[in-house]
Amino acid sequence: MSHEFQQTPIAPATLGSQPGPHTLRGQETNLHAHATEQTFNLTMLGQHITITATPAAYTFNYGDGTTRGPTTSPGAPLPENRIGEQTQTSHAYTTTGHHTITLTTHFNGHYTVNNGPTLPIPDQGHITSAPLNLTVWRAITRNYAENCITNPQGTGC
Repeated sequence: MSHEFQQTPIAPATLGSQPGPHTLRGQETNLHAHATEQTFNLTMLGQHITITATPAAYTFNYGDGTTRGPTTSPGAPLPENRIGEQTQTSHAYTTTGHHTITLTTHFNGHYTVNNGPTLPIPDQGHITSAPLNLTVWRAITRNYAENCITNPQGTGC
């Protein structure tokens, strides 16, 4: 049954980023996955087989040589006012540039034959999602003592 499970067209998880598609160097970038349980029906040797694939773990590759996982946490989107907070699946980039993030979802499987007892499938399915491109920028903050109202030509005005 492992071979059939590996050949099943399991849909990959969707991958999201906050913020995205741009973020700042040193800022926590929240990544999150959304995967669903999937059921497939097939006939083998005249028997009705039902295979169910359940997301069990996630491996995040942040595109800068850093990975996290496998972890049971898919992460989750944050409310707008909490973007930038550290999460179980967030990452703070140390360099600027373009990064390609990938996600592998590890699915556990089980099956039934003719609606009989549920049996586990020994191997996991490892499904890679479409890559997510992220650009990491740097920000420079400068403080000036000039008042731009009184001196509109001052430095920083």
